[in-house]
Formats: sequence, structure tokens, C-alpha cells
Amino acid sequence: MREIIGGTKQSLAGSLLLAHPVLRDPNFRRTAVLMSTHNAEGAMGVVLNRPLGKRLGELKGDFALGPLAPTPIFVGGPVQTEQLILAAWQTREDAFQLHFGIDPEKAVQLMADESTRLRAYLGYSGWSAGQLEAELDSGTWIVASPPADLFERPMQEALWRSLLCEEGAEWQLMIDEPEEPGKN
Repeated sequence: MREIIGGTKQSLAGSLLLAHPVLRDPNFRRTAVLMSTHNAEGAMGVVLNRPLGKRLGELKGDFALGPLAPTPIFVGGPVQTEQLILAAWQTREDAFQLHFGIDPEKAVQLMADESTRLRAYLGYSGWSAGQLEAELDSGTWIVASPPADLFERPMQEALWRSLLCEEGAEWQLMIDEPEEPGKN
């Protein structure tokens, strides 16, 4: 349960939203969403575990021969899927720093630090005012803290599974629930 601070719920920016195992919405089924913004006006994040199987160098000619060419691309969510969002994750001794929505020049600068992991996202996940709160109240999402090694892990469906298992043994049974239980 999120703590109430000054009459408003605490911001989830920097948190992970893990889709509840019974969530069937194809946009978010078995996803891990990294939240970048959460306030009274709404919320925004990117799906971490939907790789597109392409690199920036394959997407646009501007990136083909540049230093960002090998950056992997992910489907960030169902909103504005033509919009490219660059995000960098830097690991520190006991914390991490997320740079979200950075321009290509800044991304190149950040890559000089060996701890930087850069990702590109097409689209994002967005919620209007109160929408995410309603979904949280109905149990659609499990809120988790991102582990320091998040960007060292494979960004596939297995990421959702491993992160949810870290939230407690009770989730392990639900993770393996069949897609269509009635057909077992």
C-alpha cells in the first residue's frame, strides 16, 4: 500500500509497475513498466520487456553510422507509438539514476560513463489523472522498487517473471497460470 503524504498519494516515478498475472489486456499482459512521471495530472512510463528486435541504426538513417546505432529498441507502450524516447540508466554504488526522454547528444555524452545502459522506446504507457490510481485500487498492478541490476537483466517476458517472484512466494503460483485455464 502506498503511503499518504500531505493528502496525496506518493509519486510512483522511479518505481516499477508489474502487471498482475491475471491481467489480460494485450497492451500490458506480463509487462514490467518503469515509471518516469506520476502526479495529479497523470502518469507515464515505458514497458521494459517488449523488445522490438531492432537497433536504432536500423530505424532511422540519422542513427545508422553514429554512436547510438547499436542501441536496442523496445515497444514502450500503446501511446504515440511513432514517438522515439531515449532513456539512460546509470548504476551507482547503492542507487541508480534514470535519465528519461533525453536528446541524442545527451545520450552520447552519458555513454562515456561505463555504467550507462541506453535504451530506445517507441511509444509510452500513459494514464490520465486518476486512471492509474483506479487501476492500482483494483489490483491491476503490483508496485515494486527497481533492483540495481535491472538493466543488466534480459529485457524479455522473463524479466516480468523474475521481478514478480522477487515480490514474494505467493506470486510464483500465479505466474504459471495457463493462458486459458478452462482449456486445461
